Amino acid sequence: MDIVERNYGEVMPPSPPELQDSRRTAEWFGLEAERYDRARPRYPESLIDRIVAISPGTTIVDAGCGTGISSRAFQAAGCTVLGVEPDPRMAAFARGRGLDVEVARFEDWDPAGRTFDAVVSGTAWHWVDPFEGARKAAGLLSPTGVLALFENDFTLPPEIMAAQGNAYRRAVPDAPGETPRGDGDKKPFAKAAEGIRRTAAFGEPEPLRFAWERTYTRDEWLDILPTQGGLNHLAEDVRARFLAYLGAAIDEQGGAFVLRYTTVGITAIRR
Repeated sequence: MDIVERNYGEVMPPSPPELQDSRRTAEWFGLEAERYDRARPRYPESLIDRIVAISPGTTIVDAGCGTGISSRAFQAAGCTVLGVEPDPRMAAFARGRGLDVEVARFEDWDPAGRTFDAVVSGTAWHWVDPFEGARKAAGLLSPTGVLALFENDFTLPPEIMAAQGNAYRRAVPDAPGETPRGDGDKKPFAKAAEGIRRTAAFGEPEPLRFAWERTYTRDEWLDILPTQGGLNHLAEDVRARFLAYLGAAIDEQGGAFVLRYTTVGITAIRR
C-alpha cells in the first residue's frame, strides 16, 4: 500500500494503489505543511552519517523533500542540499526554513546540466516511479555517487493499536470494519530496488537499518495523526471525535507511550 508513512495508525487503506492515485493523495499533505514539519519524526544521526560517509562529496539532491525534514539533517551534517518537491505549499515552507527548493516531480525535473554526489529521498520515493526515478538519479550523479532511499517504520504497542481501533469504530460506527494498522510494508523498497537494477547504472542495492525509540505524549501522538492520509477521508467533526476518543484512551493508559522505530532503506552506488 503506497502512502506516506503508511504505518502511522492508518484507519483506512488508500484507494487503489496505483501511483497516479497515490499522487492525488499526496496533494493533501500540503494542506498540513506546518503540522507535518512539526509532528513528523526525524531521522537518526547514524543514518545521516552513514549516507554522508559513503558519498563521494557533499552536494545532495533531496527528492520529494517536503517541508525539508531530511534536508535540514543533511545540512546540519555539512552538506549543500537542493530540494525537489512537487507540492508548492510544502516547497514554500521548506524555503522559509532556509532550504533551496525547485518545484517539480522528480522524474520531470530539469537539473540544467548539474551533477551531484548523492540523491536522497526520505519517506517520499513511493510517490516516484521506481524505474524513471532511478534513471533520473543515475543521470544526476557523479561517478560513485550514491542513491539513498529511507523511511521510518514501526509497530504500534498493542494497547495503542487496540485503542485506535476502538476510537475509530466509535467515531465511525458504520465503517466497513477497517482497524488502524501499526506496522508498515515489510519490504518497503522492493520495487525501488527493482527499478534501480533495471537501470544497469548502479551496483547492487544495499540495505539500511537503524533502530531507535521515542516517547510520545498524548498530545504529540494526536498531532501526528491528522497528517496521515488515512484520516483525510473523514469529515472534520468525525475526525475530531476519533481524536477525542483516542486521546481519552491514551490518558487512561498513563498519557504517554514508547514507540520503537526502525529506519529502513537502501543505498546504491553509481557505477
